[in-house]
Amino acid sequence: MDTLRAMRAFVRAVDLGSLSAVAREQRTTQPTISKVIAALEHDLGVRLLERSTTSLSPTEAGRRFYDHARRVLDAYGEAVNDARGLTQRPAGRVRISAPASFGVLRLNALMLAFQHRYPEVEVELLFDDRFVDLVEEGVDIAVRLGGTLPPDVVARRIAVSPRLLAAAPGYLAQHPRIRRPADLARHQILRFTWLAAGEEIVLDGPDGHALVEAPCRYHVNHSLAMRESFLAGAGFGLTPAWLVQDLLDTGALERVLPRWNGQAQEAFLVYPSRRYQPARVRVLLEFLAAEIPRLPGFRAA
Repeated sequence: MDTLRAMRAFVRAVDLGSLSAVAREQRTTQPTISKVIAALEHDLGVRLLERSTTSLSPTEAGRRFYDHARRVLDAYGEAVNDARGLTQRPAGRVRISAPASFGVLRLNALMLAFQHRYPEVEVELLFDDRFVDLVEEGVDIAVRLGGTLPPDVVARRIAVSPRLLAAAPGYLAQHPRIRRPADLARHQILRFTWLAAGEEIVLDGPDGHALVEAPCRYHVNHSLAMRESFLAGAGFGLTPAWLVQDLLDTGALERVLPRWNGQAQEAFLVYPSRRYQPARVRVLLEFLAAEIPRLPGFRAA
């Protein structure tokens, strides 16, 4: 049995969801592909695919084998390209995970620019606010903003986004003027649900640390909803600059107490700790490391 051919047929069957599609791609017949995968299943002693007349999906064993097989094929392809001197032509698929708000507002445009630069690279951009298991879900790169990073990955700190106070001009015009942190206690604050500090706001400024308690009637667990709430004049809030910098630049929002900041949010590129990476993954890592610090509201780490 040609093991590499069988692994490639299996991986593409999972990718495409059809043995017939694999057969067309490899210019052979569906029965031939079926026999190749059946031989692989026999060699492994497990069923890899569940087949029906209308669908095809990996079994639990097949899903786990897919992740390993894909990495083996990537490493083999990289070795072949290196031997042929083709490492400067990145090609193939890259899976990247990112928080939903950051992905929609900032990362999507970057990935389109990346594909324009590398037209042979196929990008699968996955929005997920949880920290996904990179190996388990076949993710090559994850962009993470703050939070605790797992110990079994490589995490590259690439940028920092200051946390600042922002509000709509209409809200500020209708409420008492804010001259110092203590004045915030008379205003409505909007809070992210996941923050653990209760009603307290911790700020750093020219006079050192300030601890402020402000009333909160609205908690939300999504950054895009928070952004819209600021614009609607619902109150002020402590937010990472990347979420609102474009609105501050146009005057749609105003910064409150500009000499005071909360704890900055750090941006990381996270990837599995493996020795060999395909050229497409390497160039995407370098692209993101260069471009994310240039986005509105970020600075280089």
